[in-house]
Amino acid sequence: MEEKMKAKIMDEKKMKRTFSRIAMEILERNREVSNLVLIGIQKKGVFVAKRIKKEIKEIESIDLPLGILDITLFRDDLHKQETLPVVQKTEIKFSIEDKDIILIDDVIFTGRTIRAAMDSLFELGRPASIQLAVFIDRGHRELPICPDFRGKDLPTSRRERVNVKLKEIEKEDLVLIMEPVRF
Repeated sequence: MEEKMKAKIMDEKKMKRTFSRIAMEILERNREVSNLVLIGIQKKGVFVAKRIKKEIKEIESIDLPLGILDITLFRDDLHKQETLPVVQKTEIKFSIEDKDIILIDDVIFTGRTIRAAMDSLFELGRPASIQLAVFIDRGHRELPICPDFRGKDLPTSRRERVNVKLKEIEKEDLVLIMEPVRF
């Protein structure tokens, strides 16, 4: 489906401030950081997690463990896929048993990705707690999942799409609202 940009929501400067604010909020809510770990959801959630990790290190000189989580095989829409899904890597080099996890993604929409991520985590162990950090919350939840930390609430219509562009992937930092082109 062809899309066009409807609106530019954030530029690099606003995104940097937002990453800093999320990091500060995580530190304020989690005063005891010795048990804290960050886990980014493949693909863009990993880069968001790395940015938050960097901000936390700059603020508190703390180097939190960071894991990478692939949720592909835990999705509830696998049976609807026309092609085989591409499984990416899960790389968590520490035990999550009794850890306080900050689960991180770029955009939350229906909540189904987060449900799949939690299912995936529980296959690896039993964390003490899971908190959710998202860069953009666009609404339209289908499951009772609410982020503990959010960079921006961005109400959208269901037909619109939020595109978080990151330097690491798309060579620029932007948040855009995209909409389908009608013919």
